[in-house]
Amino acid sequence: MTAPLNYDKMPLQDKFIMLEELWENMSHDATANGFTPEWHLDILSSREKQIANSESHFNNLEDVKARLGKLV
Repeated sequence: MTAPLNYDKMPLQDKFIMLEELWENMSHDATANGFTPEWHLDILSSREKQIANSESHFNNLEDVKARLGKLV
């Protein structure tokens, strides 16, 4: 077992790098180990098919920001 890390003394940039590396490592096993629910994978697959068939609509980020700005 490794020694615990002192996160309080770790620079913020190093914390983000560590987080990204951990997430990347965990994501490889998520599907294989049943971590991701099957219904979630089904929805993602369905959305990928809609995108491939040009059945999905995406909004411009600036338009979304403007709409959200009106709600605040």
